[in-house]
Amino acid sequence: MQVRAKLKWFRVSAQKARLVVDLIRGRRCGDAINILRSTNKRIAPQIEKVLRSAINNAEQKESGIDVDQLRVTKAWVDEGPRVKRLRPAPMGRAYRIQRRSAHIVVEVGNE
Repeated sequence: MQVRAKLKWFRVSAQKARLVVDLIRGRRCGDAINILRSTNKRIAPQIEKVLRSAINNAEQKESGIDVDQLRVTKAWVDEGPRVKRLRPAPMGRAYRIQRRSAHIVVEVGNE
């Protein structure tokens, strides 16, 4: 059984989010939550919310499931749309700013 939870359009670059998601892939859910709580990155609490949502989805889908046996089977981060802005620069020029976003997906299951 595989259960999925998604966080879409979160304002962080996908590269920064992947650093944290790589830490929890393949771990038991309890261990993954402990890792996320001790990780000093801005995105870690949001990934913890997605993981808890996936665990709750698994409980709702199958009532007799043992939550302690759940593992993070898959976790990935895709790039979302970029918001493009212009910033004034010297001599009438403009610098382009790209504000990146990411889509975070966490799958939990029994293995």
